[in-house]
Amino acid sequence: METVKLSRIVMKLTPELYPFLTSCELDSEIVLRFGIEALEAEDVMEIIQFSITEHHKDALYH
Repeated sequence: METVKLSRIVMKLTPELYPFLTSCELDSEIVLRFGIEALEAEDVMEIIQFSITEHHKDALYH
């Protein structure tokens, strides 16, 4: 197991998405069962989606 910040995952595998994420999302700690080297682009998209959902689940919208 390895714990890394989302920013590290994004910069390694999908750097083009970095500007679209908030600093709070990028600072999220992600626990990876098989480490960062085992990740693929599809995995990163799933992790990003989960992180966005988690950071916005309590937000109130008008």
